Amino acid sequence: MTRRPEKISPTAHYTGQVWVGNGLSDPAFATAEGRLLHRLVAPVMAVSGALGGPTLDGFLLARHRLIDALLTDAIERHGVTQVVEVAAGLSARGLRFSRRYDQLTYLEADLPAMAQRKRRSLRRAGATHQVVELDVLQEDGLDRLAAGLDPERGLVIVTEGLVNYFDETAVRAMWSRFARVLGRFAHGRYLSDLHLATPDLAVRAFTQALSVFVRGRVHLHFAGGADARAALLDAGFADAVLHAPAETRLVRVIEAVR
Repeated sequence: MTRRPEKISPTAHYTGQVWVGNGLSDPAFATAEGRLLHRLVAPVMAVSGALGGPTLDGFLLARHRLIDALLTDAIERHGVTQVVEVAAGLSARGLRFSRRYDQLTYLEADLPAMAQRKRRSLRRAGATHQVVELDVLQEDGLDRLAAGLDPERGLVIVTEGLVNYFDETAVRAMWSRFARVLGRFAHGRYLSDLHLATPDLAVRAFTQALSVFVRGRVHLHFAGGADARAALLDAGFADAVLHAPAETRLVRVIEAVR
């Protein structure tokens, strides 16, 4: 089975800088590593954008904002007041949503190194929500975490920038665990980004470049949205939609209901 590295990945630093630079985060989440990586990558992305190609910042912002919109909908229209964001990295979503909704219980879960760093960033930003240690590949880790939540208040599980680093077997097992946990709540919903396999040469080239950047393989598990939806239903979800951000063809955003 695919295992996650303990070391904080370059993408965690880079995405943290993208959020800060675009008003989606607090300066407390910026890192020296993120600033350096962003400066190094910027010229390449500028050329790609000028030629009409995709950019790393563009697809990161598109997926982030769409997940935000779907989470807002779950809270405001469906009344969910509990969120667990798995592998939240240096995202400030928990900070922003906790400040926006007083009634919200927001838990961030990550591997020990990132969890420790995130707690320091949250303290500097004056945040009070909790960061807990979790290996998402453990069979019962999320069960233990969710056991302390209120089944009547609903639950949204969020993963961003996570799924495509695992092979298909690990992803299907992960989705089954998510569906099992969400089934215990009055309203259960899962939000995530997902890269699909595609014959589009520009997208395939960008995915290969992303693999080099993250120093690991980016897995493309499903040939299309229908295949991904079928896998989510097979995992135990009652329904699933793959949203396509208007700004980019590089990524889809999953909204699955238990």
